[in-house]
Amino acid sequence: MSSQLVPHATPAASTGLPHVLVPGRYDAVLLAGFGGPEGQDDVLPFLRRVTRGRNIPDERLEEVAQHYRRFDGVSPINAQNRALRAALQDELHSRGLSLPVYWGNRNWKPFLTDALTQAADDGHTNLLAFATSAYSSYSGCRQYREDLAEALEQADLAGRVQVDKIRQFFDLPGFVTTFAEGLRETLQELRTSGVPASAVRVLFSTHSIPLQHAENSGPPDAGSGPGGAYVAQHRAVAARIMDDLGELTQPVTWELVYQSRSGPPPQPWLEPDICDRIAELPGEGAEALVIVPLGFVSDHMEVLWDLDNEALAAAGAAGLRAVRVPTPGTHPAFVAGIADLIEERLHGEDPGRRGSLTPLGPWYDVCRPGCCLKASAPVRPAVAGLAP
Repeated sequence: MSSQLVPHATPAASTGLPHVLVPGRYDAVLLAGFGGPEGQDDVLPFLRRVTRGRNIPDERLEEVAQHYRRFDGVSPINAQNRALRAALQDELHSRGLSLPVYWGNRNWKPFLTDALTQAADDGHTNLLAFATSAYSSYSGCRQYREDLAEALEQADLAGRVQVDKIRQFFDLPGFVTTFAEGLRETLQELRTSGVPASAVRVLFSTHSIPLQHAENSGPPDAGSGPGGAYVAQHRAVAARIMDDLGELTQPVTWELVYQSRSGPPPQPWLEPDICDRIAELPGEGAEALVIVPLGFVSDHMEVLWDLDNEALAAAGAAGLRAVRVPTPGTHPAFVAGIADLIEERLHGEDPGRRGSLTPLGPWYDVCRPGCCLKASAPVRPAVAGLAP
């Protein structure tokens, strides 16, 4: 295969094979984040950038802006990525890896162009990117890859800087076990307090996306079933967590729910909505509820507002006792897991030896043709994947 089929790839990934079995000669790591405002004056410009091309008036954006304004216009996501960057840098150093970690965002300062330019100025031109999104979807993977390709062009670094991307890490042990740990502790507390296991419901919550985007997630020939790879990956991880907790989860009922829908009413999105399901649970005999924010790496705004505010308020209105378990954040197991992902690419690790807790993984190092294409939109160049 021509290296041109994998734009901006390092030699190790340029063949386009699903898993790179050649040691990667990387000289830096790029932490790629979503970004968020850090003051009241940033909020509307940030939301305009996130929704660019969708012609959403400022009046509508201001409705969403109120979520940020209640936190003085500051999203926690940048502080969390600063902490994650520092923790990852320390973990790599503890393993004797002298790779600097740069950080850039898709939607707010520091932008990906800033990070790529700084890396190049420092003499680092073979980068391995880690995007803070665990699952396959357009917004969770391909859009990061597209924005990285666009940032290379905008920074005039195409041909000078090469960027590969770490695989989707939905079933990475260090990611999954942090949720399992929080769920175990909460279920034990509920049991100790006298709540019958049969009256406990576990809702694994993730970001809703347009139904067509979900159907397009993953490679077109993956056979993932309804909801594509996005739904299949979440269900597989949730099932693994419940299985690992053994007798503690019997006869606890669990399901996958969705949150943070932002599209127009006529457009079908993944359902059920978490608040809608919470309202129904008392009629099904539930007394207590555990929310597991399975789709989220850290406590950013859609966790703090949509779960800690709206979902917990819905539980209170329904008369349910409710607990939201922590996101991975900078949990040592998660940070170590990211370092493991970096090392598997540095060593060209065989897929059979990579950390993966579901039959779906380990996911691809180089995304397959047509993977996670955005429905009804022109195809944009993207790093770390075969065209289109």
